[in-house]
Amino acid sequence: MRFHKEGYVIMTTAALITGVIVAAIWILLGNSMGWLSALLSLVPLVFLYLIIQFFRVPNRTIAGNSTEVVCPADGKVVVIERVYEPEFLKEDCIQISIFMSPLNVHANYVPITGNVVYTKYHEGSYLVAWHPKSSTENERSTMVIETSSKKRVLVRQIAGAVARRICFYASPNHLYEKGDEFGFIKFGSRVDVFLPLDAHINVSLGQKVKNREDILATL
Repeated sequence: MRFHKEGYVIMTTAALITGVIVAAIWILLGNSMGWLSALLSLVPLVFLYLIIQFFRVPNRTIAGNSTEVVCPADGKVVVIERVYEPEFLKEDCIQISIFMSPLNVHANYVPITGNVVYTKYHEGSYLVAWHPKSSTENERSTMVIETSSKKRVLVRQIAGAVARRICFYASPNHLYEKGDEFGFIKFGSRVDVFLPLDAHINVSLGQKVKNREDILATL
């Protein structure tokens, strides 16, 4: 396991603040109230632990063959439905949405090997990530991957009420391998995947999934 580059400054700052708070607690209360000092020290230490957990990047094996779409994010499947995708595909698709809580790994990965034919960043609002309009009104980034068989998969990062920074690394006209990192969203958010109607869906509503390890669908 390693830690994501987007977290270096935040983790360092959080560690320094935690150290100052813990030191202040022990200086003010001292050993005479050791039990209280220890109890109060747990609060900033737990907070630091949660921040470190948020930026972890576990080592994982990329699952599936060339026709299988892997999950681009850790989290919980909150939407599986047929929708019209108006931004680029402009056709009916199967939308699968994965909600990432603050405790999930927040790096995002390319779900299938292919050439990136479209990217776009949109400024927007910060509705809660599970709000129906968050997919079209929140801050978001869109990427479309075209496979060697000419099938297109659209992936959209969506910021939420807490997550207010989308990091997006994908470049247009670039061939990406399945499992390559394409972005990161800080502190809770959502990733939508739009698949062709004939895709075979391998996940169910409410299912908890892991990026790169779980198969989202088969094209």
